[in-house]
Amino acid sequence: MPDFDVVVAGGSISGLLAAREAARAGGLSVAVLEEDAEIGTPEHCGGLVSMEGVKNLGIIPAVIENSRIKKARILPPSKNNGFEISAERQRVVVLDRRELDKQAALQAQRAGAEIRVKCSVRSAAFDSDRKLCTIKTSEGDLTCRHFVDARGVASIISRNREGVLLSAQYEVYADWIARDTIEVAFDSERYPGFFAWVIPAGDGQGKVGVAGKGINAASALKSYMDSKGTKYSVVRKVYAPIWVSGPAKNFVDDDNNTVYVGDAAGQTKPTTAGGIYTCGMGGILAGRAIAAGDPAGYPPAWESLFKDEFDKMLLARRLLERLDNRAIDDLFAAIPKEKLEEAASTGDFDFHSAALTKMLSAKGAARMAKALLGNEIRRLVDNG
Repeated sequence: MPDFDVVVAGGSISGLLAAREAARAGGLSVAVLEEDAEIGTPEHCGGLVSMEGVKNLGIIPAVIENSRIKKARILPPSKNNGFEISAERQRVVVLDRRELDKQAALQAQRAGAEIRVKCSVRSAAFDSDRKLCTIKTSEGDLTCRHFVDARGVASIISRNREGVLLSAQYEVYADWIARDTIEVAFDSERYPGFFAWVIPAGDGQGKVGVAGKGINAASALKSYMDSKGTKYSVVRKVYAPIWVSGPAKNFVDDDNNTVYVGDAAGQTKPTTAGGIYTCGMGGILAGRAIAAGDPAGYPPAWESLFKDEFDKMLLARRLLERLDNRAIDDLFAAIPKEKLEEAASTGDFDFHSAALTKMLSAKGAARMAKALLGNEIRRLVDNG
């Protein structure tokens, strides 16, 4: 007999929800192994999600850090033609990620899962004859029938080194952080392929970050904060790679009986690297599929929810990676202003490609095409 029916490596939101569902839906014996000394720490996430997303994950919404997000300010490189989008109708909130993960851990434990911290997984090997996985950990060997890999970006990087960006995110006290406003700033020279951001936790406090391809994230973030023109205090620094290349090719590895969830499966959004909802649902669907004795049913279940959205976001990502600052400015100028309110009123924060489609409407298509064509001509000249 195995030590556990399911061993989950990683106490992330996806791993904990997989454990919760496997224990709750199937009555399986489940162990969650977290290498850090505390569930929810270190916290890499900005914490943005919709209230609808939190509800779908089945997490008690007692972990809301800021529920007063009213708008997002989107800035192009020149700072001209920037715009604001209302976030009120989409009910966007900022979660305390440490507490969110602890709530998920409590639910998993109450469903019957055992959680161990300061316990790292070193290897996993599947014996096809015995139909058992042997998991080597810092506390000794364990055997199980199903191994769930929820170890985050590090896991997918070990299988595919392409598709990661460097990021820095600081917890900051500064009077230029408004409680009700998210800020996103694009600049292909400072943050190639991504952007800088401000996510408020309250008046004068929040998370400020940058990410980009091949950048010195710490230097880029300091430059961004210095550009605000007033003093600030940094109370916490986090540096981490982020995954922006979309879902992994396989969520289930039949060769070693491993199921991948969350960041380890590439389930973070290609446009923003956010993944509370998409990764959390990955964990839920994987746990339910394992409980039903059909792990192979998990990938199509996740894809039925998110594949079309991720395909569109990957297309937007490929476009962003090619644009220079002039083209980004031209694209911002081409967005019909009357479409912004329509996008805000009908969009879904967890599925934002529809809002992008509305903003890039037919009315501004000619100007957008001109901006894109000019960008490609400049690339040809520069490469020539």
